[in-house]
Amino acid sequence: MTRQDDLPLTSSHWGTYRARVGNGRVQELQAFEYDRDPSPIGPGILDVQHGPTRVDAPMVRESWLTGGPGTRTDQRGTDPFVEVSWDKANTLVAQELNRVRKTYGNQAIFGGSYGWASAGRFHHAQSQLKRFLNCIGGFTSSKYTYSFAAAEAMVPHILGSFRDYLDTCTSWDVIRDHTQLFVCFGGVPLKNGQISQGGTGCHVQRDGLLAAGKAGIDFVNISPLKSDVLDDVGGDWLALRPNTDVALMLGLAHTIEMDGLTDRSFLQRYAEGFDAFLPYLMGDTDGTPKTADWAADICEIPADTIRALARRMAAERTMISVSWSLTRQDHGEQPFWMAITLAAMLGQIGLPGGGFGFGYSAMNFIGGNHTIIPGASFPQGQNPVKDFIPVARITDLLMQPGEPFDFDGVRYEYPDTRLVWWAGGNPFHHHQDLNLMRQAWQKPDTIIVNEWCWNPLAKHADIVLPCTTPLERDDMAMTPRDPYVVSMSKLTEPNGQARDDYDIFTDIARTMGVADAFTERRSKADWQRWIYDQTQQNCADQGIEIPPYDQFIKQRWFKLDDPAKPMIMLEGFRADPVANPLATPSGKIEIFCQSVADFGYEDCPGHPVWRAPYEWLGAVDAYPLHLISNQPRDKLHSQLDHGGVSKAKKIAGREPLHIHPYDAAMRGLKDGDIVRLFNDRGACLGGVVIDPGIRTGVVQMSTGAWYDPDENGLCKHGNPNVLTRDKGTSKLGQGPSAHSCLIEVELFTEAPPKVTAHEPPSIIRPNTLNDPEIKT
Repeated sequence: MTRQDDLPLTSSHWGTYRARVGNGRVQELQAFEYDRDPSPIGPGILDVQHGPTRVDAPMVRESWLTGGPGTRTDQRGTDPFVEVSWDKANTLVAQELNRVRKTYGNQAIFGGSYGWASAGRFHHAQSQLKRFLNCIGGFTSSKYTYSFAAAEAMVPHILGSFRDYLDTCTSWDVIRDHTQLFVCFGGVPLKNGQISQGGTGCHVQRDGLLAAGKAGIDFVNISPLKSDVLDDVGGDWLALRPNTDVALMLGLAHTIEMDGLTDRSFLQRYAEGFDAFLPYLMGDTDGTPKTADWAADICEIPADTIRALARRMAAERTMISVSWSLTRQDHGEQPFWMAITLAAMLGQIGLPGGGFGFGYSAMNFIGGNHTIIPGASFPQGQNPVKDFIPVARITDLLMQPGEPFDFDGVRYEYPDTRLVWWAGGNPFHHHQDLNLMRQAWQKPDTIIVNEWCWNPLAKHADIVLPCTTPLERDDMAMTPRDPYVVSMSKLTEPNGQARDDYDIFTDIARTMGVADAFTERRSKADWQRWIYDQTQQNCADQGIEIPPYDQFIKQRWFKLDDPAKPMIMLEGFRADPVANPLATPSGKIEIFCQSVADFGYEDCPGHPVWRAPYEWLGAVDAYPLHLISNQPRDKLHSQLDHGGVSKAKKIAGREPLHIHPYDAAMRGLKDGDIVRLFNDRGACLGGVVIDPGIRTGVVQMSTGAWYDPDENGLCKHGNPNVLTRDKGTSKLGQGPSAHSCLIEVELFTEAPPKVTAHEPPSIIRPNTLNDPEIKT
């Protein structure tokens, strides 16, 4: 019998697995022997690897094929598809790209890839697509991520960088040994820590949390959801009104200042602009002191509780954690800015176990203590097109060509988009107001998709190019965010006519006469060796030793040595702010930022502020329930929604809706009922879960259910993004604001419609087709 450590490896965002292969298929994925808390989700790919949802050949929407680009775009999502040969698909794509480039220019092509397709370093769909498009003259791109776009724009103005402080959050080991009070705005949701972009060798979040709890650290979970902190660590649950974290932080800051607990010496040496912020805090500028009583009226946490927490934070070594989800609300720039300001007032930034952290357990790597590998990537080349959009403004791009938009201090203009190409990601999952986006989706002449399964994106495309899954190709998992480097083995042959993205783009590049520019005459194996060799050179330059490539392939994986010193965020800056300045104009933490103030944005002035969201429970004459559409625990975004782990959690085939017993009783609801969630933007169905661990007035439905609209736009399956508003967080960040959403819920009294989300579209195969005329 084969020993487990002799089995080939594959890696995913959920973890690393050993594979048992037989009869041409992967029979079993076993957790990597060094993973202490493996996720059950990854093996779910075996349920669907060869199922009816696989795209098994190149497909073209029938109306587009017979009528040409722009034909019956309103039929996207309902038209049948026609199977064509790869030669025909390559010709169609090349002709359409050339038509759009010649007639409208390369800025009319939107390269809409959004990561997460694979943990592999080479077979990274976003890099492959961007490199190809750059080889033919460029494309309109997107900037930042749905995860925390508001922070990506805002935090560099405060700290000089945002990404630098994701990878260097103070480690769990340091927190265990030094922190006394862990205050987590938005909680520390362990479910999110199952994953890491670019691969996961060993899950550390559960161990980190449990060790901290066992060490006697007091946790304060500030969230409408009790489950946002693991029950095993205990602590206090402050179930505030959603979207009011900034008001609570201001109430804490006011108490600290009034009690004489502000660390003035820290602010003087390490921060800029506190004196400009203080008049707002004290009410001198607007007549409203941000007292604990003022905050209590907004967030519905007792004022005495706020005052007591403020005094504890000043008296004890305190870590302030802000969840990434806090950025995905109206004015989502403010929570991170105010959390940093609050931490600066306490004066513990740069000390072991104190200061702030961005999103503990938002991914597995946050709080890890490991050497950061300077990994090389598949080079994308240079994009000659300067047009771009903030990532969450795709609907505006398609519906408002030529219209201006503000972003981070500059006014831009949306180009006229004629062709969209998506490879990796699913906008019909992560975007807001999906019924509005579906209308926008009718605007381009052509939509091309590289996809391995018939998800909503593929169903709403014109040309679908079937790509492989990670089980069907060689690659390597290597990320700065995980100490394990894994050689991913090709375990099976591709399903049907599926091809790697590299092969797809190579053939189209050959048709368009740019094959050498795209491939540089390197094979897939050549490129993987090149990426590794470049990484090895980068490592040598930093004194990090990794094995030669051939040894790595033979031994299948290795782990970088842990760093000699534990990770403490901003430790060097605290030790010597002159020698280690921040990349801000002042070299310090910018509590007041003159450049932001100069933008003149009312919705994001020069220091942190409370602004009431466009939808919240403090509004008058609004829908009565606040919807939290957070990340799912049984899939990654919408990936593997059709797998067994996700399907097992559904209620009558629909996404669960968690609701407090009081709110359920007011509506006559019980466990397992099918309900309709609705507001002015749309409606979806869900299955009721009565949950006392949720604040009254709040309901929770995770994202990720594949969009499955009926003829009236009702999502039969339960995608909450038919309800969320498509508005930017502010003119500065323009991030998604999905968590500012009010709805109503009612019992669905009709016969529930059939869920068709996981069914493939109608397909016309060659033996039933008289080769329709193609117009391009």
